[in-house]
Amino acid sequence: MLAVLAGIIFFSCGFTVSVPKGVEVNGLAVGGMARRAAAALIRENIENDLKEKTLEVRAGDKVYTFTFPEIYYKDDIYNLLKNAKKGDKLTAEVSYYLCGLNSIAPHICRNESVSVVEPYAKFSSWGAPFEYFEGSDGKCADEKKLIEDIKNSLKGGFEPVILHFNGEKRQKTLAEVKKETRLLCTFTTYFDGTNMNRTSNIRLAAGKLNGTVLESGKTLSFNDIVGARVKERGFLPAKIIEKGEFVEGVGGGVCQVSTTLYNAALLSGLKIEEYHPHSLAVSYVPPSRDAMVSGTYFDLKISNPYKTPVYIRAKTVNGSVTFSIYGYDDGTDYSLSSEVTGSIAAPEETCDSPEKAKAGKDGLTSEGYLTVVRDGYEKRVLLRKDKYDPVKRVIYPNPASGDGEEGEENTENGEKTGAINFVN
Repeated sequence: MLAVLAGIIFFSCGFTVSVPKGVEVNGLAVGGMARRAAAALIRENIENDLKEKTLEVRAGDKVYTFTFPEIYYKDDIYNLLKNAKKGDKLTAEVSYYLCGLNSIAPHICRNESVSVVEPYAKFSSWGAPFEYFEGSDGKCADEKKLIEDIKNSLKGGFEPVILHFNGEKRQKTLAEVKKETRLLCTFTTYFDGTNMNRTSNIRLAAGKLNGTVLESGKTLSFNDIVGARVKERGFLPAKIIEKGEFVEGVGGGVCQVSTTLYNAALLSGLKIEEYHPHSLAVSYVPPSRDAMVSGTYFDLKISNPYKTPVYIRAKTVNGSVTFSIYGYDDGTDYSLSSEVTGSIAAPEETCDSPEKAKAGKDGLTSEGYLTVVRDGYEKRVLLRKDKYDPVKRVIYPNPASGDGEEGEENTENGEKTGAINFVN
């Protein structure tokens, strides 16, 4: 206890010891003053001088200003007074620093840096498909140099600090963007534009697909985008084929939209993940080039194998539906062909009145091919083999032709019950 008490007394006495006579620090006479009081007086003078100083960081037209107490200091005053001798004329060593410099510098740099804007294209569903923008180069503020320059300014005469930048160039060119947004394919099928309900269904389904952007590696689901073909969503009754008969069914015509998209996708180099043929051949594309959709069980799914997005536009006008697909043009050319490999005779029966007569149609087997031409080399790939059922002929002694209308295939509950017939 005595030792501890002695230490406390020694420390207190040491701090209250007077400065030797005649001592001056920074031009202030502090001789004979208690060390604590002398130190306080010297620091007060330092702070008054510091309050007149300003540190500026200039970034173009913008100026960041720092003053006391954001700018603070360290000194050796206590050791200076402790070791002072009578009559000494001393100068305190004072070093200035900016409080929170390691947070302030990154903040300034983030505020003043300008990000690179790469050239880009804005896709539109109507009018011109793309609007192109040049983009702009960027600049990145040099944080390391800023910290160094601030420290040097505070060591010297508080000279203004100029923020320095490192230029950042665009990585792409507008020409490259345009190469990624070229027209890859346009494919059109035709229908009877006077059939208002069927036309409305085709326009509605195509409109939901218009403007779709399929990102690299992603898969498009026709059913997910178009949704349920029900009256509550605006789809109307039109001819479908159910159990080999033409009947009214909601959404007739939508399969022509999926078929048109299927062909456009193949001709654009996209990958078909899922498709389903009709059970009867359709009139708007050759055999083995159709893609039926129905309910939630039968879908058309298309994936994008390119490293850049694919853009899809759809248009319905004057009895036609057209899909245009834009994306990266790698110089590959695609073409489709089909071959009828066999015929399936339609069964026949007679009837007792002209009203019951039906034209019927032979069925067929077929194969679909994709021809790929790249760098002068040609490759023909078998895509699919299909069988299309015949339609029974019902003959009256004075035969009557069929009604010639097309319908969608009904496959509710997962059972194929009919298909679209040829239009003559």
